[in-house]
Amino acid sequence: MTATATNAPTKPNRNTVRATQKRELLLLLGFLLVIWAVTTALSPRFLTPANLKDILIQAAPLGFVVIGQMIVIIVRGLDLSVASIMATVAVISTTTIDSTPVIFAVGLMLGAGIGAINGYLVAYRRVTPFLATLATMIVLQGIRFAYTKGAPGGTLPETFRWLATGDILGIPVALIALTVVAFAMHWVLERTIFGRRLKLYGDSPAAAYMTGAPTRLLVVMAFVISGVMAAIAGLFLVGYVGIVDNWTGRGYELDSIAAAVIGGAALSGGKGSVPGVLLAALILVSLFNIVVIIGLSIELQLVIKGTLIILAAAVYMKRSQN
Repeated sequence: MTATATNAPTKPNRNTVRATQKRELLLLLGFLLVIWAVTTALSPRFLTPANLKDILIQAAPLGFVVIGQMIVIIVRGLDLSVASIMATVAVISTTTIDSTPVIFAVGLMLGAGIGAINGYLVAYRRVTPFLATLATMIVLQGIRFAYTKGAPGGTLPETFRWLATGDILGIPVALIALTVVAFAMHWVLERTIFGRRLKLYGDSPAAAYMTGAPTRLLVVMAFVISGVMAAIAGLFLVGYVGIVDNWTGRGYELDSIAAAVIGGAALSGGKGSVPGVLLAALILVSLFNIVVIIGLSIELQLVIKGTLIILAAAVYMKRSQN
């Protein structure tokens, strides 16, 4: 009995987890600096203020999505509907009223509602997250094309465009918005009972239930957060592009999953860091920008994306074995 108890695996304490997260952050930061340095040596245009500003603006939408994706991954889920939410929110909210506050209000309500449906399917109907969000993605595509009749015609007010492309004292407004949201979500995860319960549920749903946590509600709220983050991302992305499109955000579901895993989120649940996933998102966007700056074919982006997903899976398997 004593030997069994002694040899039983022990759960890492909070200090160990934080030390691991800091180590992973330093590795990610080092990798980012290396690729920036190599690219600058190949093309001095990369490190110009205009290009760096463009990278940060482009990274903002993916940053919003990856935060929401990470929250869902923490509770042992995946959200394949994020890109479809982005596009649906963009085409519907921009056809309401030519008012930036109304566009955002409608978009956030849509995102929260779709996220709640995903959460309900997973938590109360016991549908696997993969199938539930895949079905939502397909349904939203149908609704979107029926609503627009294949030709989106939303309007983008000047203030709306400014939020996505403008700056304050040289700092992109989109980056400021992402920073505020990121700090808020980091605080929620690390300092609140809700955040601790999310991670506890990811570690062990049974343990979370035994503590009296509303486990089903936790899952629903995780998907609601993901839906809201995707909605914000869709609005900022369409504002940056300047055109409302039925395929806004295409590919963001895979990009966000890859960035979340590369940034330290565990697909087995219970682990995730806002700074880590945001740094991983910046790495992805930087790599895509590098392809264009160096003058390589756009198709190479797909090769890079697929390679990164494979690497993310390898990193996850490495973590799970440790």
